[in-house]
Amino acid sequence: MQAGKFLQIIDIESVTSAVNEAGTPVQTWTHKDRLRAEVVSETAEEFIRSYGASEECVIVFRTRFQEGITAGDRVVFQGQSFNIKLIMPLGRRRGLELRCVAVKDAL
Repeated sequence: MQAGKFLQIIDIESVTSAVNEAGTPVQTWTHKDRLRAEVVSETAEEFIRSYGASEECVIVFRTRFQEGITAGDRVVFQGQSFNIKLIMPLGRRRGLELRCVAVKDAL
């Protein structure tokens, strides 16, 4: 891993429950960590589904190993939110590859 390739900054967020003014529990995203990352690939894929055609924006980030990142978290990159679909460790706690899908409607 070359540190010079980690040119982008990504934020990791996790979902938490909070209570609004009306006393109703709501889910909110809270900041978990900020990491330097490399954008490995960015693609748009189109699928035919039962409700018609849909498009998915898939992006893969490579970063240094960080304990505690789960598939329930999300990545915020350049103002856009991405759900983490797959976390692949690189080596023995050396790095991570995060395969993410763009979020259509964020919380």
